[in-house]
Amino acid sequence: MHDELVDHLTRSTPLSRGEALRVVQDVLAYFDETTEEFVRRRHRELQAQGLVNAEIFERIGTDLRYRAVAPPELSLRQLRRIVYG
Repeated sequence: MHDELVDHLTRSTPLSRGEALRVVQDVLAYFDETTEEFVRRRHRELQAQGLVNAEIFERIGTDLRYRAVAPPELSLRQLRRIVYG
């Protein structure tokens, strides 16, 4: 799976094949997260940093634009519903 990418990484970096495969798997797992999972995780992380919801939801809205496959833009209400149900 993704042999071409692993080969590229082993040629262009000092990573071994096993390390390159692990990096690819980690990156794919990161971007495999659903929008809802991402919003909930980021909310917890930012809340743990002491941010308040107004700042958190604004930051999450911005972060979502930079996901590998950007989801549709979500309103603050939609973000809150993901977190709180």
